[in-house]
Amino acid sequence: MKLNRSFKLVTIYSIAMGFMEAAVVIYLRKLYYAHGFSFPLAPVDHDISVVELCREVATIIMLITIGLLAGRNRAEQFGYFLYSFAIWDIFYYVFLKLFLGWPASWMTWDILFLLPAPWVGPVLAPLILAVSMCLFAITIVHFTNKGVAVSMKRTERILLWSGSLIAIISFTEDYVSSKGITLWKNITDPSRSLFMELVNYVPQWFNWPLFLFAEGLILLSYGMYASRLKRTAP
Repeated sequence: MKLNRSFKLVTIYSIAMGFMEAAVVIYLRKLYYAHGFSFPLAPVDHDISVVELCREVATIIMLITIGLLAGRNRAEQFGYFLYSFAIWDIFYYVFLKLFLGWPASWMTWDILFLLPAPWVGPVLAPLILAVSMCLFAITIVHFTNKGVAVSMKRTERILLWSGSLIAIISFTEDYVSSKGITLWKNITDPSRSLFMELVNYVPQWFNWPLFLFAEGLILLSYGMYASRLKRTAP
């Protein structure tokens, strides 16, 4: 596929965003994890934890915005959002490996996101999803450039969103089953960290069967979608 200018610029933007995200995490780990990152998480002041939550929201806004700016239609905007998200996530880990030597392996546990409950899992899992997101994004942009209508059919959308939701459940299941969704009860209490429960939380297991089922639904959606577009392409 010949990459268009928007694709190249979104790639550069996303890699730079991955570096910025890694830089923030490097600073936090130098401050709170002088002997290396591990679970349970170190206590964090209320104001820092509020800023961290806002940073996560800002990150999603940035990814949505670059998709809206780069795409020429709704499908392509969604594709660029997926692509930017995936490249940002991949290079976030690349830069952490370069500067911190972390993660030690594909199976190293990480805390991925905090809203609406902490997402935790082996590093390999989000990277698998990132590859799937790239497949969707590249396919959308490729067929848009060929003049093909790239809107998804109902079945394709149901499979994609079902797989995505189940993947999120696989990341949050271990924490929610042990702690519940406890983040918000601390948000109005400046004397407590929003992440108070994380101080006593150590991941026990990741539901690989559930995650792989979710990934299977996503890949099935992609296979149906890409095959249909290929059949209709000029």
